[in-house]
Amino acid sequence: MTMQVAKVAKTPSRTELKQTTLTETIYQEVRARLQRGDVGANERILDYEIANEFDCTRMPVRQALLRLVNEGYLVGTTRGFVMPMLTNGDIHEIFEVRRLLEPSAAAGATAALTDKHDAALKRIYQNARRAYEKHDGAALIAANVEFRDVWLGAVQNRRLQETIRRFTDHAQQVRSLTLADSSTQKIALDGMYDLLSGFLERDAKRVRTTMLEFILSAEQRYFVLVDGQE
Repeated sequence: MTMQVAKVAKTPSRTELKQTTLTETIYQEVRARLQRGDVGANERILDYEIANEFDCTRMPVRQALLRLVNEGYLVGTTRGFVMPMLTNGDIHEIFEVRRLLEPSAAAGATAALTDKHDAALKRIYQNARRAYEKHDGAALIAANVEFRDVWLGAVQNRRLQETIRRFTDHAQQVRSLTLADSSTQKIALDGMYDLLSGFLERDAKRVRTTMLEFILSAEQRYFVLVDGQE
């Protein structure tokens, strides 16, 4: 009797592992595309297209996309999945959460940074600088996301880490608008440099202050640009 129970338990466990691995791969890839701005505000994500791309059935794709829906990255429609359209109120709330969490998290991560983190942050800043010089908003967005992921990786609290990543990713339409503006690109680059300096000096107080100023500036620039479009 004992051997039969063990045999029954083993089969679904092995199947679930394979399914989860493929779903996770698709989830990470689609989320990365959303972070980079590869998916437009009105562009539809279709499960069968992604299934063809990954040469798999639609089931793991649906699971990955539904996870993104649950986390607020996407909205399901009768004709695929799209990015949510955030209102000004939504944007204010996202920035409020960021102001409450990111400065403290970045300051706390300062002591956990290593030489490897330092090298990555320096490299990414140089990439951002080249993107700015070339007026390449897409490359600057990618550098912005990568820079955040490096210092965020040093945050010891995994739940805090994931919460910050999720809320900053939800503000993709903010990055798409602000970092397409040349004057805002300079502000973002200067903010990244100040953060880099604080991280390299292991100055938690400076990092906390700089991060708060960085977030406040991003919020202000977004609404200035939105008002200019109306």
